[in-house]
Amino acid sequence: MKYRRLGSTGLDVSVVGIGTWQFGGEWGREYTQAEADAILDKGYELGMNLIDTAECYGDHLSERLIGDYLSRRNREDWVVATKFGHRFHDLFSRTDAFDAAAVLAQLDASLKALQTDYIDLYQFHSGPDAAFDNDELWTTLDKQIEAGKIRYLGTSIGSNDNLHQTQASTKVGSRAIQVVYNRLERQPEERVFPSCEEQNLGVLARVPLASGYLSGKYKPGAVFAGNDVRHRHDAEATRRKLEEVERIGREEVPDGVDMASWALAWCLKHPAVTTVIPGCKDPAQVEANAKAAELVVEPHPQDV
Repeated sequence: MKYRRLGSTGLDVSVVGIGTWQFGGEWGREYTQAEADAILDKGYELGMNLIDTAECYGDHLSERLIGDYLSRRNREDWVVATKFGHRFHDLFSRTDAFDAAAVLAQLDASLKALQTDYIDLYQFHSGPDAAFDNDELWTTLDKQIEAGKIRYLGTSIGSNDNLHQTQASTKVGSRAIQVVYNRLERQPEERVFPSCEEQNLGVLARVPLASGYLSGKYKPGAVFAGNDVRHRHDAEATRRKLEEVERIGREEVPDGVDMASWALAWCLKHPAVTTVIPGCKDPAQVEANAKAAELVVEPHPQDV
């Protein structure tokens, strides 16, 4: 495993982290505590130290699975990133809750679920600019940093081209940007990444496998179950993406290299990207994800 400094924070994170939206039950299955433990233990074994979750992945369900795990392990071994701003109602159903009072309640609920006294990276979760521009919110969060509940703030931008929130990061004290970035979605390269580099913001690339499409496991025409978020994707757009994935597999992925590992390494080669946070259904997928670190051989400006 390799490690990079996350922007201007004091956090050194593994270049491959563990995304845990799947623990919330919206990726085709539910998880037992033992299954979550196995995924996290495999990540630890392979040198991963970053867990990314959110309050609305199953109404703190993902956080509770992680918290139960952390309660039986060394909390200091992990960099825990979670998010705020949504209220979970049911599968694929949320409403916004970005006002300061609501976020304070979410923070306390997240700390309880995660069974920890502090969150390493607390991220504004894909909210509108009007909610982001609320000074009261950031003042309230600054007080939580002073109280020791939060170490650093971050922003998970909803649009891959949200330059407004990216450019305002330093002003509000946000030290990292989380954004969708993968071989099929390169828009952040145009405006968001240059702003991140200019401000020394860490970058967490989410959906680095394009919702699993860049794993190479799915063919055009693939159908997903009703409890899998991908069943909500436009069928024609998905077909085109999977056709492009087939082309990439033929023309860009070296012989003998696993496509998922290649796709993660592809993201990590960009000088703005600190880490990728792919989801993983089981320990075998964690192992495949970790191999991406071996494929990144060039020096990177954030290497430690």
